[in-house]
Amino acid sequence: MTSVKEFRVAEEPTADSLGRGSFVFTDDYSVFDWGKMPDEIPGKGASLCTMGAYNFELLDVNHIPTHYRGIVEGGEELELGETTETPREMAIDLAQVPNLRYDDGYDYDGFYDAVGNNYLIPLEIVFRNTVPVGSSLRSRGDPADYGLDYESWPDEAVGLPQPVVEFSTKFEERDRYLSRSEADEISGPAGIDRLEELALAVNHILTDRAERAGLVHEDGKIECLYHDGTIKVADVVGTFDENRFSYDGQEMSKEVVRQYYKRERPEWVDAVSEAKAEADHRDDPDWRALCDTEPPALPDSVVETVSEMYAAGTNAYTNYDWFDAPELDEAVDAVRNL
Repeated sequence: MTSVKEFRVAEEPTADSLGRGSFVFTDDYSVFDWGKMPDEIPGKGASLCTMGAYNFELLDVNHIPTHYRGIVEGGEELELGETTETPREMAIDLAQVPNLRYDDGYDYDGFYDAVGNNYLIPLEIVFRNTVPVGSSLRSRGDPADYGLDYESWPDEAVGLPQPVVEFSTKFEERDRYLSRSEADEISGPAGIDRLEELALAVNHILTDRAERAGLVHEDGKIECLYHDGTIKVADVVGTFDENRFSYDGQEMSKEVVRQYYKRERPEWVDAVSEAKAEADHRDDPDWRALCDTEPPALPDSVVETVSEMYAAGTNAYTNYDWFDAPELDEAVDAVRNL
């Protein structure tokens, strides 16, 4: 189980063959890499499953290979349009995911020795169309590095002249961004040029869909599997957890929850940052063991507002009323007033 969805295996993958399994989406949430938080956001799992399935089927129409098999309902694998209720389970192909060993550094050579010709690529490929408030890009570069005519980062979101693609680790205890040469060493036979091309294609499709719904697609990521020379988009794509969207200048993603904690519970956010810094100093990947402060639960009013944001956003993005939710304008106004 991940921090936000359960993982079921029907048929194990092998060194040569894909397996079969499914994601079961829960109402759990995670921020700041903490993992499962102490409360839930009702309806979030169904929203993410619906939006993720919609995007996988959109990629399929555009001839982009994915590991998506369909929505699971009554033990059958169906297309999203064939379902009779909001889905929570998604059928997928499975690739091998061996342990990434750590011994004075992560052993990527050992990882590739174990995977054969069928594995989840140990990278996340990040694409950015804007630089919103809270984006990590602001701490890793100046505006001029990305073709922007600013002396310093402004206090509002900034559009990029061209999408930026970055690479980060996938299986390390704490994600870290990589230089292009570092990413190329980790990518194995897939190659970062192919991964970058695929990420830009996915980004273009999601951005176009978001614009049709009145949303701005700010940034996101893909994960990919490699099987017999083919790269397929894996995990889940283009949801309000995996990507950042905004509407009329207001964030429409789990960034809303991150910013709430930063504003209202800074003591916990600071404790997390200090634990990560101490873990870096000790060269210890288990930073959570060094954090002596547990995350506080969200107030009921915040939970309700965020729940309605997920539901209204999914309705608007898919152009179908899957959920009994406020209109998008009303849901966004409530988020703006948190």
